[in-house]
Amino acid sequence: MKQFLAFVKKEFYHIFRDIRTMLIIIGIPVIQIMIIGFAIRTELKNVQVAVYDPSHDISTERIINRLGASEYFNIAAILKSPEEAEEVFKDGKIGLIVVFGNNFNEKLYHTGDASVQLIIDGTDPNQGSMVSAYTASILADFQQELMREQQVPFQIIPTIRMLYNPEMRSAYNFVPGLMGMIFMMICAMMTSIAIVREKETGTMEVLLASPVKPIYIVVAKMVPYFIISWFIFILILLMSVFILKVPITGSLVWLNVFSLVFIIVALALGLFISNIVSRQVEALMASGLGLIMPVIVLSGFLFPIESIPQILQWFTCIIPARWYIAGVRKLMIEGVPIQYVLKELGILVGMAVVLIAISLKKFKTRLC
Repeated sequence: MKQFLAFVKKEFYHIFRDIRTMLIIIGIPVIQIMIIGFAIRTELKNVQVAVYDPSHDISTERIINRLGASEYFNIAAILKSPEEAEEVFKDGKIGLIVVFGNNFNEKLYHTGDASVQLIIDGTDPNQGSMVSAYTASILADFQQELMREQQVPFQIIPTIRMLYNPEMRSAYNFVPGLMGMIFMMICAMMTSIAIVREKETGTMEVLLASPVKPIYIVVAKMVPYFIISWFIFILILLMSVFILKVPITGSLVWLNVFSLVFIIVALALGLFISNIVSRQVEALMASGLGLIMPVIVLSGFLFPIESIPQILQWFTCIIPARWYIAGVRKLMIEGVPIQYVLKELGILVGMAVVLIAISLKKFKTRLC
């Protein structure tokens, strides 16, 4: 029994001596619990609303105030013409546009009926359904209040238009998110594991002793995963169009360019991870558990970023998949020109440059 306890004690010492392993074992579960506990919100929150109100009367003002006072909506813009609606949606900042009919208050009091159109971003059908339901509920509450005040029947029936996804198909939302998650798994995880495996087996030192420059060795490790990821990207597009019936409404060329930039970012992230860990199990946990959960929860893949706490919203800015998923939705689903995706493209290019520069410098310092 003493021998057994001695072996157990030795194993504990072995684990506790490895600080990086301890940080991964304890840190990742704590971070995941914090992320899941605070980030996952099934309720709607902080949806940016634009309003087009040609009437400017007391009833429309009361409805707008009700929307603004709700915790679910923020009045972000007042449109001057219906033509502005398409432009604000292209920017990706507005999730709902409320369009009031002409002479809204006059029609409501004289005919008991007035028109309201709700134009909703349908790229995320779950959020679009909730936006529709919450807005209709606010309009119904206003209608009931008006009926109690005037003692006459009123009816406000909103006309709902789901932009970009009129059939409310969930594939429109899942395809961009899955693309981001798949590329992160293939590029970051497999690249980091492949390089760390060379270190662990001692073959990396042998390779570095050869006349080939270290940067060529690293690039050679990354190129196969780059080509495989591009092939998978084409496969996903074909399956999306012909099986899932998700259209590519934007430029296929720019969609390719944008995706290839993200693949480079994911490869650079895998290279960076390989420089801070020394064992395959650490690379697997850091690139797998450490990256996949934030991609699922904090990238806008499953849960709207606007619904999570502000501090986590800031944290999402360093997650490459957030910018990739947002850009793919714009290019593939919304069909906007590339100028509306320059922000996302620029951030991904910047991330790629920074990660590659840091990783190569670290790689040479450690292994040359």
